[in-house]
Amino acid sequence: MTIKLVLDPKAINDLDLSAAKNQIAPLLEQIADYEQQLQFVINFEREENDPRELSEIPAIRLWFVRLDTIYPWLPFLLDWKAGELARYAAMLVPHQFNRSEGIIFNPEALEIFVTNKTFILSDWLKEQGIPERSRLKSMAQLFGYELDDAFFDKI
Repeated sequence: MTIKLVLDPKAINDLDLSAAKNQIAPLLEQIADYEQQLQFVINFEREENDPRELSEIPAIRLWFVRLDTIYPWLPFLLDWKAGELARYAAMLVPHQFNRSEGIIFNPEALEIFVTNKTFILSDWLKEQGIPERSRLKSMAQLFGYELDDAFFDKI
């Protein structure tokens, strides 16, 4: 069951997270049932000749930075197959957009992002009683990283 979280320009410009909170709160009781089910619908009007991607618009990025402070484990809910994890990362990680190659992340910033989310999700998934290794390995692989089992033994 796909969950669509609709963002309008007013919520983005006001840094209003109430729509996100209202949609996420009911999921918390049975959070495991909603793994990789969340998609964002971002309604943000731009000038016709504005070439920027949504992740290049400061107001939208700031809204996502704010959201990430409230739900740092949100990648668990994002629909990875629909590209939501990559788009979420683009909101938080410095990058460039290339028309032919797509998003090109700053390598150091991406490494910090993946490591940070691995630590956060590892602890959070354990608290939820959800096995974490394969999930975290898959997340890292989406960004081109391999996590060794020895890494998990340390955390």
